[in-house]
Amino acid sequence: MLKMPETDGAYVYILRCCDQSLYTGWTTNLKQRWEAHKNGKGAKYTKAHPPLDCVYFEVCEDRHAAMKREYEIKQLSRQEKEQLIQNEDK
Repeated sequence: MLKMPETDGAYVYILRCCDQSLYTGWTTNLKQRWEAHKNGKGAKYTKAHPPLDCVYFEVCEDRHAAMKREYEIKQLSRQEKEQLIQNEDK
């Protein structure tokens, strides 16, 4: 699990789910959003595919930038998302 920021801001994130699928979203409070996903209240997708871990996040300038970045990441292939996650670990 990545160390999540303690402060509010604008974030885009990727969760690895129990079936190894990847869920991408954005939020203004990463810790609170993670807890919502874990408790089945974050999104329809993560209710059906419970998340195991937050494997990636980016800090964005504002919520509009976070939404734009979320869209960009969602357009990536699975392989490109895995590469993004792997580069975060380094």
